[in-house]
Amino acid sequence: MDDRQGSNPSPVGSFIIIAVVVVVIVAAFVFTAGWLSPGRLTPARLVDKLAPPGGAALGYRRNHAKGICFTGTFESNGNAASLSKAPMFVAGSYAVTGRFNLGTPDPKAADPTVRVRGLGLRIVAPDGSEWRSAMIDAPFFAVATPQAFYALLQALGNKDDPDAMKHFIAAHPEFPAFFKWASTTPMTGSYAQERFNSLDSFVFTNATGQDSTVRWSLVPDATPQTLSAEELKQRGPDFLDADITQRVANAPQRWTMIVTVANPEDPTADPSKAWPDDRRTVTAGTLVVKAIESEPDGPCRDLNFDPTVLPGGMHVSDDPFPAARSAAYAVSFNRRTAEDNHYPHTDAGGSGQ
Repeated sequence: MDDRQGSNPSPVGSFIIIAVVVVVIVAAFVFTAGWLSPGRLTPARLVDKLAPPGGAALGYRRNHAKGICFTGTFESNGNAASLSKAPMFVAGSYAVTGRFNLGTPDPKAADPTVRVRGLGLRIVAPDGSEWRSAMIDAPFFAVATPQAFYALLQALGNKDDPDAMKHFIAAHPEFPAFFKWASTTPMTGSYAQERFNSLDSFVFTNATGQDSTVRWSLVPDATPQTLSAEELKQRGPDFLDADITQRVANAPQRWTMIVTVANPEDPTADPSKAWPDDRRTVTAGTLVVKAIESEPDGPCRDLNFDPTVLPGGMHVSDDPFPAARSAAYAVSFNRRTAEDNHYPHTDAGGSGQ
């Protein structure tokens, strides 16, 4: 997965190298379930595409296979009640289960080789309603539509046309921005230092029936400290899990939830386009990570971070990706639970989504 290699590569060749990594990254967020012809693509076929050359890691999530589970609370300050009547926006403390993870189908991947880091989150209200979400550290997405992701897969798999990626890039001008981010942005030394972003848009409805289209981010209290390429090479294969485990043992780790409200002209169906920095924001509260839990047998093992599981006061927008991801997450969940006898139910290094 570390594709910085070769002598004097052509610009198109460099794009192809990075794109191979990006397929794994993008697959965390882009799945199709009805936007493409069933004869061409189904959630099952797309999940099949996630498997590495040696085959899927049986019993594990088909992507974001490496991760570490946690529990804690969401401390709502009540401010976001102006946007949504969701019960977890009433001022108070709400139970949280979550998972830090890496954008890879390989549960044994070395942490320094995986560019995208994610956070899956479930917040539970006293009435039993849930808000589930899946965020990553990228500031915008790689492609604009599910069809574009399918086209990317086609281009990467087209061995008969050496210009396939060149044609894909020409047809999808949003892709190079993500390529640049993935290939040039330094990594931090800790999950605790990452800002995690929803990227997809959702609609919040408040008690008066007013709708707002939003995205949200979790901004770390810890100061980000980036690693040089040489420092990254010196880190162990599981340094992220070890680091967050030690940090949480020393003290709870915190992220501030910032909800960003779109203006009418902002693109709400295209997560490859960031909204301007001057948009209205609401500080909704604080995620507090209090305990690291067993990955093999802890509360995350059978938890699917389906972004369409939403409480009253929230619903999907015109962004097609959450529903598409939901369909493929279900396929992944069904497969890994059916393969439970292959899954190592002990903490023996590495981690399992």
